[in-house]
Amino acid sequence: MLIRLNPGTAIEDLGNHAVESVEKLRALLASGAPAKTDPQRKGFYEVENCSRVYYIHVCPNGKVLLLAIWPKETVNHRLPLGDRPSASPAL
Repeated sequence: MLIRLNPGTAIEDLGNHAVESVEKLRALLASGAPAKTDPQRKGFYEVENCSRVYYIHVCPNGKVLLLAIWPKETVNHRLPLGDRPSASPAL
């Protein structure tokens, strides 16, 4: 799914993230970004860029709440599945 919001949409950072991270999210949402819906929570999404995943909630009034950011996992195709390191999202 692609998520795109108006450039003037308010983003509230609930996790005290770096200003640069919030601005990157703003740019992603303004241009359209790949997103995965959270199947257990209505209005919650994982928005991805090339290196990070942003976990957001889009409120009914259109405001975006930034809840968490973690590094996007990269798949190491050289290792068999059983030998790949496991990574937990840093919240």
